[in-house]
Amino acid sequence: MQERPGQQQRQVRALVGLLAATALVYPLLLCAVQLTVAQLLVVDVGNIVFWLLAGAGCSVAAVAALRWGVDRPVPSPWLLTGLLPPAAFEAWLLWPLLAA
Repeated sequence: MQERPGQQQRQVRALVGLLAATALVYPLLLCAVQLTVAQLLVVDVGNIVFWLLAGAGCSVAAVAALRWGVDRPVPSPWLLTGLLPPAAFEAWLLWPLLAA
């Protein structure tokens, strides 16, 4: 069965968006490890701020890549969902300090 050119273009765009979002997972993981080291092993405020901002940037970029892949407008309140993983990770790291 032959597909229309528009359908094929949408599929390629979706795959490229998924690939770009997947590629951002590894830098996000690196940010999480570095943030853990900066907060738990050697307290360094400059590194904490840098890796938290880098993680938030990677996470928002992953959401933007997925939204671009499904051909939705990138400027959207849904991009703020990209801030949830770094915020949840930060809460998980700080929970023992806040609970004590």
